[in-house]
Amino acid sequence: MSNTIKNVLEWLEQTAKRLPNKTAFDDGNEQICFEDVRDKAQKISAGLHRILKDVNLPIAVLSGRNVNTPIAFLGVVYAGCFYAPLDATAPTGRLKIILKNLHPAALVVSDEFQDLAAELLEDDSVQTVSLEELMQSDVTDEDLAYFRSVREAMQPEDPLYVIHTSGSSGVPKGVLTGHASLINYIDAYTKVMGITQVDILGNQSPLDYIAAIRDIYIPLKTGASTYIIPKKDFTAPALLFADMTEKKVTSIGWSVNALTIPANMGVFEKGRPEYLNKICFSGSVMPCKVLRIWQENLPDAKYVNQYGPTEATASCTYYEIPGIVSDDDILPIGKPYDNYEVFLLNEDLNLTKDGEIGEICVGGPVLSLGYINAPELTAKSFIKDPRGGDGIVYKTGDLGSMAADGNLLFHGRKDRQIKHLGHRVELGEIEEAAKRVDGINECVSLYKEESEQIYLFYTGSATTKEIAVALRKTLPGFMVPRKFILLEQMPELANGKVDMQSLKSML
Repeated sequence: MSNTIKNVLEWLEQTAKRLPNKTAFDDGNEQICFEDVRDKAQKISAGLHRILKDVNLPIAVLSGRNVNTPIAFLGVVYAGCFYAPLDATAPTGRLKIILKNLHPAALVVSDEFQDLAAELLEDDSVQTVSLEELMQSDVTDEDLAYFRSVREAMQPEDPLYVIHTSGSSGVPKGVLTGHASLINYIDAYTKVMGITQVDILGNQSPLDYIAAIRDIYIPLKTGASTYIIPKKDFTAPALLFADMTEKKVTSIGWSVNALTIPANMGVFEKGRPEYLNKICFSGSVMPCKVLRIWQENLPDAKYVNQYGPTEATASCTYYEIPGIVSDDDILPIGKPYDNYEVFLLNEDLNLTKDGEIGEICVGGPVLSLGYINAPELTAKSFIKDPRGGDGIVYKTGDLGSMAADGNLLFHGRKDRQIKHLGHRVELGEIEEAAKRVDGINECVSLYKEESEQIYLFYTGSATTKEIAVALRKTLPGFMVPRKFILLEQMPELANGKVDMQSLKSML
């Protein structure tokens, strides 16, 4: 971890002093330099400071896909509090649940979402503050002294943000993460990817999602810039590539799905992002036939497969792909980032033997602080290290095994293991086999227990007969799905992952 950095504000102030006029964030309509990021964040903080009565309070932020959103986050931090970003496109019912669980001291909301804020806070239980008005606040000498005192009093383990993820019970979980964990991850990621101040990052992830922390905080550390790619670009991949070339984007950390769409649509036949040379992907298993398309069109780029949950500050392992892959390759999820401990436990909470499949667990000074206002849920997933000592480890719920070369292999979710016709079946294994079938772009396998049938949802041009024949060559008969459902497109959540609940409703 950065030896002299205790909080992210120190990164911002050092870079604003070193590169005051360099672009920090660009959303296509507005650019803002590091000095202005600092000054506007301090204005927001000054306004919040006059409202709040304490520090280390949760502040909800409802803003858009633009340069003002990361500034709002930093303004909350300058006020000595921690932020919880909200997705304005999410169902209002979900947002109400999040706010009820969060108990925010205030809701910072941009003017375009004032009506939504009023709908979410019908009983006026939470004070709403206009982001635009906060950015007009006066900053006095007293405020500047307060900012200094906040930075000096901050501890590395103080909370920085709350990111809400899906919960198996249907109630979103608020993952609370501290400064030290974020700083460690950004240090490790920039080291692996080789990112410096000359890089321009292309942001794909929604700004309320965990993957966006790279695009928000890497500029503060390194002096790089982030281009917040307009959402419309992702519906027209040819426009996306042209836009990335115009903005000279050099580095991306995208979901697998975001990389899959342009590859499957043949966009490389029309052009490519000319400056792109660092590509990291995560969120789901990358089909090697998709990766190979990228590698053949951008042969000089670095490609890194990354794995990890929000609870381990975005990701905990990485694997740099050494050469062009073939369709049958299985990508490891790699080795731990610096300061991460990753190991496998069996059902008895003992370390697995070489080659055995076990639950992937993460330890070290990089874990989140648990789930906000959910002590029982925290205790269930964050357990005392069974290997001994006083440390805490996080049980991911994912299955893995260790290859002979020390790289971790991913085997899917524990909760996606089914018992079918007397056999234990990993649905992820069916999906991996299906992804190798010509004419399949994306696929998800689900099990309907009532009728004991395995389903395969897919997009692409392959016929049911072609898929079944191909799968019988690689899978035992009991694992070949009996139901094939062709979709025009896979339903997605805002973060780019497949909407599993939507698919389950089709069973």
